[in-house]
Amino acid sequence: MVAQPLETPISDPFAGDAVFELHRGGKIEVTSSVHVRDADDLSKAYTPGVARVCTAIAEDPSLVRRYTWKSNVVAVVTDGTAVLGLGDIGPAASLPVMEGKALLFKEFGGVDSVPIALDCTDVDEFVETVARMAPTFGGINLEDISAPRCFEIERRLKERLDIPVFHDDQHGTAVVVLAALRNALRVTGKQIEDIRVVISGAGAAGVACARILLQAGVGDLAVVDSKGVLHEDRADLNPVKLSLARDTNTGGLSGRLVDALVGADLFLGVSGGTVPEEAIAQMADNAMIFALANPNPEVHPDIAHRHAAVVATGRSDFPNQINNVLAFPGIFRGAFDADATRITEGMKLAAADALAGLIAAEDLRPDYIIPSPFDERVAPAVAAAVAEAAVRDGVDRG
Repeated sequence: MVAQPLETPISDPFAGDAVFELHRGGKIEVTSSVHVRDADDLSKAYTPGVARVCTAIAEDPSLVRRYTWKSNVVAVVTDGTAVLGLGDIGPAASLPVMEGKALLFKEFGGVDSVPIALDCTDVDEFVETVARMAPTFGGINLEDISAPRCFEIERRLKERLDIPVFHDDQHGTAVVVLAALRNALRVTGKQIEDIRVVISGAGAAGVACARILLQAGVGDLAVVDSKGVLHEDRADLNPVKLSLARDTNTGGLSGRLVDALVGADLFLGVSGGTVPEEAIAQMADNAMIFALANPNPEVHPDIAHRHAAVVATGRSDFPNQINNVLAFPGIFRGAFDADATRITEGMKLAAADALAGLIAAEDLRPDYIIPSPFDERVAPAVAAAVAEAAVRDGVDRG
């Protein structure tokens, strides 16, 4: 039976709104990959034929990846505590975003996924729930979970499971930021080991971006939260921030964001708020500004362009959009193609390099440092690089 569209209630206050109409009844559905046309098909797809497949998997559990959907399906899991810029809106209200994520997995990476909004915020309960669901899935994409809980949840699930676990708010953002930075450096003629970076925000994205930039060769990096520059002498830091403070701020900076920006080459905003123009004006020559807060960038592009050579935002209506959809579909596609047990740092770096490499030297310019999400080369290129890195890092099942 084919599902019929839901009728619009007479009292629906959103009737006629194009966005709400697109979401009516949800944005995804489950479709069959085989057809059941007669009794013979039925006997193979279900009982009694299916029992032979079950028995084979019971005898050799590795066959589950060959004879079920497990090898191509991701669980998109949230608790609704940090949804987009909306904050803690709860699991039910988060579902449209999780459906959207599942849609993007399929459209851009050919990866099936199931949105799951959990009604629990306790770390132990969350980890236990996801771990018990894991046999159904080939990978876990954690989404919109508040910091610092998200770090512990990801760490514990990675330790417990033998499938890729990936918090996209952290690592998807970090991969695309690094790709954009690599090309921005080509535009400005600067070297990654020579630049000074200031990151505004020490949540999920800020921490992950700092970590990947350090791995990529940035030597001078400071992270700023709402109370100032992270440094070891601050007594108010949680364990995640304290660890980051120990690995960053080699210049021994203290004070506020405006103080840290003096002479900086890159400002990376992943926190919201507004940075005064006079602070941006104190940055180095040929500065780079990545103001990623949505919908209101920390520095409006019109202001940023007065003082920076390269400007990027998180918005689709300005050039150089830093968008996670450039990363996560290809990363999971590549991990699945390699039958990887986890996603390594090497796989993330490979994804960033592949993404950056899609823009040829002759096409590179200040307003084009990152491909469009609709560039059909993106997911295949990222997937191929990630799969190759999985083999190189020894996390493929062979």
